[in-house]
Amino acid sequence: MAASTSSATRSARLGLRATPEQEAVLRRAADVAHKSLTDFILDSACQAAEQTLLDQRLFMVSGSQYQALMDLLEQPEQANEGLRDLFSRKAPWDKA
Repeated sequence: MAASTSSATRSARLGLRATPEQEAVLRRAADVAHKSLTDFILDSACQAAEQTLLDQRLFMVSGSQYQALMDLLEQPEQANEGLRDLFSRKAPWDKA
């Protein structure tokens, strides 16, 4: 899901304000990375955004935690009166 920062395809404009200290750090980092300030900020922001989104769907667990989950999933189902009651009711959004 790598976001490209090719200047030929850029059409959206983003604006932000920074303190002089933040700007100095960003400029130094961009120089070290041999990138323009814009490319550095966009690449960094997209990387952080992708990580944030991945954190919403990817869960890292140890081997023993994974095995414990698999063991639970392989157990036979148990009667659950609350779920049985819930599924027997008509959904509020179903008007028919």
